[in-house]
Amino acid sequence: MPVVRNILEINDRLAEENRRLFDEKKVLALNLMSSPGAGKTSLLERTVEGLGDRFGIAVIEGDIQSSYDAERIQKKGVQAVQINTDGACHLDGNMVQSALAALDLDSVDLLVIENVGNLVCPAEFNLGEHHKAMILSVAEGDDKPLKYPLMFQQSSVLLVNKIDLLPYVDCDLATIRQRTSQLNPNQTVFQVSCRTGEGLDAWYAWLEARIQEVKNA
Repeated sequence: MPVVRNILEINDRLAEENRRLFDEKKVLALNLMSSPGAGKTSLLERTVEGLGDRFGIAVIEGDIQSSYDAERIQKKGVQAVQINTDGACHLDGNMVQSALAALDLDSVDLLVIENVGNLVCPAEFNLGEHHKAMILSVAEGDDKPLKYPLMFQQSSVLLVNKIDLLPYVDCDLATIRQRTSQLNPNQTVFQVSCRTGEGLDAWYAWLEARIQEVKNA
């Protein structure tokens, strides 16, 4: 399909430009993906609370409509830019590049790009990030790695969120681990609750290590 190939090639070129900027500024860029309601913005709020006193954090928020999530993040005292895709189901390199112009990257150590809530399209488009991370809520069930394998295959990190709900939902953590390890044996998995804070210290430590890697590169 020449048209699809051309779109992806253009996106990859823009993503490479974004990546060069991130590397030049020594900014760790993370592409955060999940289905709607899995807890992306809640995780970002917790991450700002956990790391914001040691690192400069900025966020690019992607949604089909509204600025609600960006406003939530701005209340935490960090830079946040909202992208409204007006119906598009994912962010792309051009959208991110446009949003970067509104950020002061010289004061940023960690940039999190919160993609549109969707388990399909966001995994297909490179934004220039150093790592893809995804969230799976236990309320979604343990069958999602079977149904949406690409996102699990491409994500360096999987955060299994809302583990405080495990007594009330039909989801088995061991089954998630088994299915994701078959798709991506090198994936780092964290079991967390953004509501209670359980498991988040390990996530913060992973981020801090990745930030230092980018700074030392």
